[in-house]
Amino acid sequence: MLKTFLKGEKGTRLRFMGMLLSAMLVLLSVFTLTQKGLNFGLDFTGGYLTEFTTSQSVELKELQSFIAKNHNGEFELTAQGNSHFQLREAPSASATANSLDWQSAVTQNDDINAQVLSSAYIGSQVGDELFDQGCLAMFAAMIAVMIYLAVRFEWRLAVGSVVALVHDLILVLGLFSLLQIEFNLTVLASLLAIIGYSLNDSIIVGDRVRELLRVQSNNILSPATIINNAIKSTLTRTLITSGTTLATVASVWLLAGAPLQGFAIALFTGIVVGTFSSICIAATLPELLGLSAKNYEVKVDAHTQTLLDMP
Repeated sequence: MLKTFLKGEKGTRLRFMGMLLSAMLVLLSVFTLTQKGLNFGLDFTGGYLTEFTTSQSVELKELQSFIAKNHNGEFELTAQGNSHFQLREAPSASATANSLDWQSAVTQNDDINAQVLSSAYIGSQVGDELFDQGCLAMFAAMIAVMIYLAVRFEWRLAVGSVVALVHDLILVLGLFSLLQIEFNLTVLASLLAIIGYSLNDSIIVGDRVRELLRVQSNNILSPATIINNAIKSTLTRTLITSGTTLATVASVWLLAGAPLQGFAIALFTGIVVGTFSSICIAATLPELLGLSAKNYEVKVDAHTQTLLDMP
């Protein structure tokens, strides 16, 4: 099979090389996840969340350095605007004292002159429940997808779509683990969106492959050629759909601010790898598993064949 791919058409070789690249990226993502894990946000870990404004524009790095001098624990400061900031603190015994220290410092400093808008504590028990419910929702979505694919496609095409879907999720999680981007509820919601988008892309290619296999019952063309033709016929539609969606997500990433940045990064990455996997995995893996036009031939029993042969 390997020699067939290497000696085949250019499109076949590119698909096979893309699948090898995907396998390497998946292994790298799994290694990163096991070594570094995910940087869970306050939605899951719990902690203190404080929002405040300043009387004038202050550089984020300067404000972060000033707060660090009056804060003994770990914290994360994000800018919601030119003078609107959000500070997150991990739950600890000294968190209350730290909050009073840095809040007093920023409110009494004449150059900053901050005003605290809100301060709330998110319990870890609530975060655990949110994480469990989110994982349950993702699991339910995966089961529904598998049932749908089992009914709609021949098992080889169904396996290719499921593997492509898992590939997309692992790569997105691996990116968040590698860069230690905060993983919160909005990111978890983006993973559910990625499941739908990746499935849609794979179904478009799989439907076209199935249609061409059905009309090639005489086996004139090889399965590799048929799959290449299916990809070529859907490539323009795929690129236009992915391009317009990426433009929208990029706008959210650049203009919506820090609260939706993780969501936009996850969705942007998921669309890119989802488009890639629909070609290099969802269409290539079934070929490796032996997909051919024979799988779509209409089979009749001996009695029916006898009736068809009668004059």
